[in-house]
Amino acid sequence: MTAIDLRPATAADSEYCFQLHRAAMVDHITSIWGWDEGTQRGFHASAFTPDRWQIVTADGTDVGMLHVEHRPTEIYLARIEIHPDHQGSGIGSLLIRGLLRQARRQGQDLALDVLVVNERARALYRRLGLHEEFRHGENNIKIRMTTKPSGPERDEPERNEEAAQGRHAGDSAG
Repeated sequence: MTAIDLRPATAADSEYCFQLHRAAMVDHITSIWGWDEGTQRGFHASAFTPDRWQIVTADGTDVGMLHVEHRPTEIYLARIEIHPDHQGSGIGSLLIRGLLRQARRQGQDLALDVLVVNERARALYRRLGLHEEFRHGENNIKIRMTTKPSGPERDEPERNEEAAQGRHAGDSAG
């Protein structure tokens, strides 16, 4: 069994994270905007925050990165990238399942954004129980996915409580 761990990112990981991003995302970014090395390096320079990023390791070898934000009502998976050589081996699933457990323990939802063109990631997130909440960004190129119940399911606890008390929605309590 492969040992999967997380270690804090350091400033020295900047180039690794950029090369990882290129390897994992170049096809998706190219299909939407085209890949411009200078532009992508600029985005990376502004986004790379080693105090908030973690490096994913498998048996001591760097294989990916993780950036999670703990917000008041949700855990937001801001970024997860696994090197293509290690995708499909269960590393991403393992990490996301851990976040799902943490969110459940804390009574929160897990949320993330994924590019519409990243079908493989979308399929993984659906298999793990997330669903599309809405689309956003230029030409709706991003999908917000969440564990938050959608539609009528949000009201289920209230309806179940009312039914247990012998009332129906719309009946007066008095």
